[in-house]
Amino acid sequence: MSLTLPLHGKTIVVTRPRAQAAKLAGLIAAQGGAPAVFPLLDIGPAEDAAPLRAAVARLDAYALAVFVSPNAVDFSLPAILADRAWPAGLQAATMGQSSVAQLAGYGIGGALAPRERFDSEALLELPELQAERVAGKRVAIFRGDGGRPFLGDTLRGRGAEVDYVTCYHRSAPADAGQLLALWRAGTLDALTVSSSEGLRNLVDLLDGQGRAYLAATPVFVPHRRIADVAREQGVRQLVLTGPADAGIIAGLCAYHW
Repeated sequence: MSLTLPLHGKTIVVTRPRAQAAKLAGLIAAQGGAPAVFPLLDIGPAEDAAPLRAAVARLDAYALAVFVSPNAVDFSLPAILADRAWPAGLQAATMGQSSVAQLAGYGIGGALAPRERFDSEALLELPELQAERVAGKRVAIFRGDGGRPFLGDTLRGRGAEVDYVTCYHRSAPADAGQLLALWRAGTLDALTVSSSEGLRNLVDLLDGQGRAYLAATPVFVPHRRIADVAREQGVRQLVLTGPADAGIIAGLCAYHW
């Protein structure tokens, strides 16, 4: 039976942060593949908790709270709800439906999110984030340290007052030994990459031989922006899939191995 599954005999690397890797790894296994989890971003609490504490204290002043990722939900909501109830008039927003479900798990329903593309650009297309709706309003953006300024800059351009709230810390893995061992053994068939930052982390970890391995390996990415970075980093066998885990697994299963 397993011989008929599209990913039978394929070792596919899942590079999502460890807390978000299980779903895609399970989908790969269900299609006969062997998932290898190698997070390209290690996620932990913010090194300075003061910005999150300050945001909790003034939460009633915000009209909109944007959570840029599942990590932003998980590293901010427990601290918020341990101190106070979620304000009844505060609208939550996020990039994708998985984060909507996570917010609902904390008791925060009705979050705004795009339905098709899961990025800042798609979120900013929603009617609720247009200038006539956000001008003069205060917005909190919960995110990791650093990150793209595009969302905040655009909202400021539309007249909103924006505060970034750093609630988690991202760091690169110490080395790529796990991947190099698979490559040298000839048993690494593909990588899935869902973060431009993570891809840059990987390239920085690799020597010339490692980068040659990467260039010759199919790399599946769910967003055009990541694809652009992959090309810049020398990836030659690039596959742009649909968004999120569903798009990645569909792309893997449709690939002509």
